[in-house]
Amino acid sequence: MTSDLVSVIMPSYNSAKHIAESIDSILSQTYRHLELLITDDHSDDTATLDILRSYSEKDERVNVLYLDSNHGPGYARNKSIERAKGRYIAFCDSDDRWFPEKLERQIAFMEQKKCALCYASYIICDDMNTEQGIGIAPSSITFGQLKRDNKIGCLTAVYDTQMLGKKYYMPAIRKRQDWGLFLSILRDCKKAYAIQEPLAFYRNRQNSVSSNKLGLIKYNILIYQKVLGFSRLKSNLYFFCLFIPTHFKKLLKRRIDSFFYKKRK
Repeated sequence: MTSDLVSVIMPSYNSAKHIAESIDSILSQTYRHLELLITDDHSDDTATLDILRSYSEKDERVNVLYLDSNHGPGYARNKSIERAKGRYIAFCDSDDRWFPEKLERQIAFMEQKKCALCYASYIICDDMNTEQGIGIAPSSITFGQLKRDNKIGCLTAVYDTQMLGKKYYMPAIRKRQDWGLFLSILRDCKKAYAIQEPLAFYRNRQNSVSSNKLGLIKYNILIYQKVLGFSRLKSNLYFFCLFIPTHFKKLLKRRIDSFFYKKRK
């Protein structure tokens, strides 16, 4: 582990449309001491592969691993985490973007608060970078609160392996792995803290992995079973009695926050 180095974890799969923007937003950070670990999940378009090779050749901070078969974003993220040399682990998907000062502000915040897990608010945009709204992060969140629903935007999360140890990986399921990871971390560190100003742009795409909400139901329930060790009955009770009401309250708050955000803009 290298002190103060940030290891940025990025999965890619046929990401040619946006991945250059995502990579540029990381390499242009005001916090320069970083490595970008990209795991390509067996892309079959040459454009994505050409972009990845170009960046890895021109910037030594970019390290790309090419998988021989497709496994899903959680597996790809884990392969990057395995290679990470940094004290801090951060995440950015291949269609999201960071503000230039994101890492600098979060690392300073974590040192000040002495917290092991930090996250932030983010701007929501569409496929053409048109701003649609905002996801305002709660100022802090506990393990008990996170069990009800994930309120941590993965593209904003940073955790400290010096405080926690390098032992956290995403569960081996195709979706909702980030929630599983944060539950595992918060089970140990108890509380995470947020910078409530937006520090990233989340791209809301209709065909993304997380866009099919009905299709995510079984994966939400699997998180309770595989990560928290709940029985099938307890997992379903948690999902229908706690997750669903909390999730809809979160969506309603996001809609209200986005309305006022666009009105101010």
